[in-house]
Amino acid sequence: MNNTISDAVPSVADATAYNTTKNSSGVSMESFLKIMAASMSNPSMSGGDSGSSGSGTDYVSQLAQFTTLDQLNAMGKNLTSSVMIMQQQEAFNLLGKNVTLNDGGNSVTGKVDKVRFNNGYATLVVNNKEYSMSTLNEVG
Repeated sequence: MNNTISDAVPSVADATAYNTTKNSSGVSMESFLKIMAASMSNPSMSGGDSGSSGSGTDYVSQLAQFTTLDQLNAMGKNLTSSVMIMQQQEAFNLLGKNVTLNDGGNSVTGKVDKVRFNNGYATLVVNNKEYSMSTLNEVG
């Protein structure tokens, strides 16, 4: 039985397979470059006289902002996936251990019988009840 973390939690594998060709507004880099090229080749599209139309540095600035936004979105998705994987590994390490959890102000103590996953996030099953990892107070 040679399982990987992605075999145990398929949603983690799916979370990392996101589309990097479009940013959150749904505009692809290719579309942005086409719009920018059309705007540069036809300055009258910018709506002003020739002295107030966008300069080359404005276009470069817009391209840099678009690229930065795209990279920040990708980095955020990678960070979310990394946090999920770390949390899942921690949950696996708690299997069979005695833990104390916070259940709405009450402390619950018991052995971690199972680890479940909800949208890639780990939950612990203690005394036949499911708890999120954030309710964990003590191990051992």
